Amino acid sequence: MLQAVITAQHRPANVTVTGNTAEYGQVSSTAGRKALILGKVVLVTGVARHLGGRFVRRILRDPEVDRVVAVDAVAPEHHLGGAEFVRADIRQPTIARLLAEHSVDTVVHMDVTGTPLGSGSRTSVKETNVIGTMQLLGACQKSPTVKRLVVKSSTNVYGSAPRDPAVFTETTPPKSLPSGGFAKDTVEVEGYVRGFARRRPDVAVCVLRFANILGPGADTPLAAYFSLPVLPTVLGYDPRLQFVHEDDVIDVLRIASHEPERGTLNSGTFNIAGDGVLLLSQCARRLGRPTVPLLMPTITWVGSALRTVGMTDFSPEQLRLLTHGRVVATNQMRETLGYRPKFSTAEAFADFARSRGPGLLPPEALAGAVDRIAALPALGGGHPPTQSAD
Repeated sequence: MLQAVITAQHRPANVTVTGNTAEYGQVSSTAGRKALILGKVVLVTGVARHLGGRFVRRILRDPEVDRVVAVDAVAPEHHLGGAEFVRADIRQPTIARLLAEHSVDTVVHMDVTGTPLGSGSRTSVKETNVIGTMQLLGACQKSPTVKRLVVKSSTNVYGSAPRDPAVFTETTPPKSLPSGGFAKDTVEVEGYVRGFARRRPDVAVCVLRFANILGPGADTPLAAYFSLPVLPTVLGYDPRLQFVHEDDVIDVLRIASHEPERGTLNSGTFNIAGDGVLLLSQCARRLGRPTVPLLMPTITWVGSALRTVGMTDFSPEQLRLLTHGRVVATNQMRETLGYRPKFSTAEAFADFARSRGPGLLPPEALAGAVDRIAALPALGGGHPPTQSAD
């Protein structure tokens, strides 16, 4: 049975409400269902997570959106505004009935993630990513009302390898396909989405490949890594990294969910990232966190230990990212999608760093200590060094 949190103004006569939950009965006719719908109906998956909840609250404010159906297998701890929350597992065929009952025309699939929610396991995450996407696409394929599909993907599809190109475009094939983890999940998910697009050419499909998402509320594996008091790194490597701010993620998802503005196109595949890059060493200094360079076998063992104790998901794919890095081109995002991020990579990281507080080596304190050391008299009783005119 599907359970829903439903607002009074949207409550059909055949819904029995007890407290904040509702049980759906059978709508008497197709006409009865359509009578409930005045405008755009958006279904969003993965709403129990921070970004999913933020997107639901934002899309609700758009005047062309009449209703938002928020779906997740776990009840969210945050507020969803006036959205109707339906507790449903997208791995089950019930998702097809949900699309039909609500006459959904836009589906925003955000339940493609790299970390489990609550006490979930990596196995459940993979099942939701892959099997859940298959079930959702199968339901969309059979639905006559669905006209737009937006999928939250990741630049993990490109992998991270020593012979990678300096910059990946949307059409650049990876040098080596990801062999496991979230990266492999995203490759499989995008493959299923391409198959759906071929079978339903009448549906506008948009795949958004986000760089590493950061911000005050970020709950990604990389955010957990940067929250460690000391950052283990790979000896001899200083990878280039790109970030996208969570505010930009919400804005891009919203653009993809509506009809394109004049002169733009929001169907296809797009890399989404902030301007510029940061080296891992720069990130560590800006966080004020010391690094511990380790040989590859040692850092692999450390990563396994951190993953075992639950401190961070130091997976093999994240280890490859922290070794070789990854940078993507965002020309299509600007020229075709028509979006310019509000935050650069450095600004997104700075906002994230502020939310995490000072590390063991705060940049300001470290700079002050260096200045004081530089001002000390020279060894042997000499005079302090004089500053040059420039």
